[in-house]
Amino acid sequence: MSTLRLEDLKQYSDVLRTRQGEPLNVRFIEPRDTEELQHYFRSLTTRSRYNRFFGAISELPQGLLSEFLDVGARERFTVVATKMVDGFETIVAEARYALHAETSTLEFGLSVDDRWQGHGIATALMKNLECRAAALGAEHMFGDTLRSNQPMISAARKSGFAFVNHPDDWKLVRFDKEINVAPKDIPCASWRLAALSRQAESPSASV
Repeated sequence: MSTLRLEDLKQYSDVLRTRQGEPLNVRFIEPRDTEELQHYFRSLTTRSRYNRFFGAISELPQGLLSEFLDVGARERFTVVATKMVDGFETIVAEARYALHAETSTLEFGLSVDDRWQGHGIATALMKNLECRAAALGAEHMFGDTLRSNQPMISAARKSGFAFVNHPDDWKLVRFDKEINVAPKDIPCASWRLAALSRQAESPSASV
């Protein structure tokens, strides 16, 4: 069970950088993002949507949209990466992850707007997800992708993931990574807040 305090989602926001040094705000999805999130998925190419959902869709079905927006339900979370474009906060990437507490693993999937691919956003986002996974107590993180999705496979390889055959579908490949980096190497708001929470629960701990 996560220790996230979901009454204040903004405190878990992080600022990342593209390969060119441009700032990206990574935060939990909010109800106000409903239309922007649908616009984001509609704007992806058909191939990018297929890579993300392993099927042909033009937008998020209502049921799936509701799941994306329900942060924390059944230990599932959605974050968006936004940047200012022409004066407006614009979603340029998204990721959805789920904690499997019984196996101490975190499963995730992500996509990047076609216009912003090649800027290092997927790599930066996976590093941030690693930190969020560690904050939730996960020891491994993994994702699945189509064998034909070379950009995702390349990003995962650069991020240190190992590849194995998918247990259920030959068209997919699974990438897995053990989370064994020191806390100082994975700074993010989720980790800092989790550390503070642990300190509060253990008043006898040295400071």
